[in-house]
Amino acid sequence: MKQEDVTYLPEIKNDQVAQQDFKNSNYLSILFSEDRDFLISPTGNPVKISELQGKVVGVYFSANWYPPCQKFNQLLVNAYEHFKLTNHHNRNPGFEVVFVSSDEDLDAFNNFRAGMPWLAIPFSDLNTKKTLNRMFDVEGIPCLVILQPDSSYKGRDGHGNGNGEGVIHEGVDILHRYGIQAIPFTKDRLLELQEIEREKHENQTLTNLLTTQNRDFLLSQSAPQPVPVASLKGKTVGLYFSAQWCLPGVKFTTKLIPVYQNIKQVIAEKGNQDEDFEIVFVSTDRDQSSFDSFFQTMPWLALPFDDMSVKSLTKHFNIQWIPSLIILGPDGKTVTTEGRNLINLYRDNAYPFTEVRTTFLEHQMDEAAKCLPKWQSHARHRHELMLVSEGSGGGAYICCDCDEQGLGWAYQCIECGYEVHPKCIKPVTAADRTV
Repeated sequence: MKQEDVTYLPEIKNDQVAQQDFKNSNYLSILFSEDRDFLISPTGNPVKISELQGKVVGVYFSANWYPPCQKFNQLLVNAYEHFKLTNHHNRNPGFEVVFVSSDEDLDAFNNFRAGMPWLAIPFSDLNTKKTLNRMFDVEGIPCLVILQPDSSYKGRDGHGNGNGEGVIHEGVDILHRYGIQAIPFTKDRLLELQEIEREKHENQTLTNLLTTQNRDFLLSQSAPQPVPVASLKGKTVGLYFSAQWCLPGVKFTTKLIPVYQNIKQVIAEKGNQDEDFEIVFVSTDRDQSSFDSFFQTMPWLALPFDDMSVKSLTKHFNIQWIPSLIILGPDGKTVTTEGRNLINLYRDNAYPFTEVRTTFLEHQMDEAAKCLPKWQSHARHRHELMLVSEGSGGGAYICCDCDEQGLGWAYQCIECGYEVHPKCIKPVTAADRTV
């Protein structure tokens, strides 16, 4: 009798062996320890790590003691719960978060975790937490590292690291930028969001940026009536994100006012009716009275306080700190997001803030640097300072004298890293030497 063709099933391995194979070969293997194959649920129950198989996983480094973590945590909770609520019948890949605590004690860990609807590495597992921090080179919190199911942790040298394919380190920035739409952080979803964003920027105009269905005007201190947004067409416009509660914002505003006035004066002297410059204050103040008192110090225009477009502009331009100055060209397209830095570096000479203008100013700075001494003594620092450029140990920095952004050339202390703008050097006097 002819024997039937059959396919023999492999022997089912015992749970311990199967779990070991899973640990050795899976993208989730970094979540295991030698004696632990589970995570802690919000209720305190153990959840097998293998249950996360096939899901996108966010490894979330955070701590209860740090206010920015508390603020981001609420954003992540809202996005996570929205995804779970709207996708439980969906075919989208699953998404899970694993909390890696940087808290200093168990009570702080438990208090913070009480508001988290996701899983966590046990607080007592110090080795795994240290390993994850080293693997993903976590330098600050909050940090959200996204692991795709096809993630790998092998570098070119063959050693394990956190920079393999399918690993996204910018989870915090992505969530700030795209909100709940970012979850579940799949490659396809992120590419889709990037394409949507690209199209929005390509199609942006002053009208769709600064108007709403119920408002087509801006506020003005100098004009008795609101100023139509349409009147800005053809002008170079700066969107100034700031607030009265922000001390750097208050300080930069005092610098920006004369720059604004000088630019307006130079344009007026040219007599060119087709050229103009304007700034629009986009307030992140916490109440109307703070907005009113801060706006009264400004000679430019503003969006109304708490206008619905403030949030959309903040998201559109990915504003993560204030003050920020976004420059729009006469066509309404973004010229640069570095308006603040350009003002700090070049004052009103930065206008019209284009790449051509910036390149010219950088060349001008390079030429001027040729006449500067290689070494300088500075009245406010005890060591001699060496002139450095971006190509010789310099780069972007904060001037230790004026606390403003520097770029390119600087006088730097080789011993302690102290850096100042060349223009901020103060000669050492005889009185300084006797101190």
